[in-house]
Amino acid sequence: MTQRPDVRLCLALVVGAVALAACAGATAPATPHSAADTTSSGDIPDTQAYVSFTPTAGGYSLKVPDGWTSTANGSAVTFTSHFNSIRVDTVAAPQALTTASVTASELPALRSGTPSFALRDVTSVHRSAGEAVRIRYTSQSQPDPVTGRTVRLDVERYEFWRGGVQATLTLADPAGADNTDP
Repeated sequence: MTQRPDVRLCLALVVGAVALAACAGATAPATPHSAADTTSSGDIPDTQAYVSFTPTAGGYSLKVPDGWTSTANGSAVTFTSHFNSIRVDTVAAPQALTTASVTASELPALRSGTPSFALRDVTSVHRSAGEAVRIRYTSQSQPDPVTGRTVRLDVERYEFWRGGVQATLTLADPAGADNTDP
């Protein structure tokens, strides 16, 4: 039997994704900028339209900014616009992660697989979805496919767990972008 994420957990993912989307989307600059210029604030206009997304397997739905590119890979889906991204992945897990278990088991993989990984902190946090472990770090983006430009990213990764399902919500935007905590 396939395990499906708890509806409340999924609604919390929607809240987190919308919080990032409302605060960290990118808009095109009105005037040309060189690659040496600083990153724009990444704010999305208040009039930004949102669309619903539900994965083929079901289990949750997200409202994401209209026009963001989506890429599915197994149980993960990633939405991107310029250097901003929202990624959601769900997996079966026998128990909730703790700050200690994340530090021991997840950080080594992040360090080795993330360009220019620099850990800020690992903490327990309370969000509208419930308790989560938050991993905050910075990394270097993948190169823009057109310009080859990369930027420093601020990343917040949330590990939620409920009823045998771990949901990982990863929010990334250019370092210093004007956004709020999801």
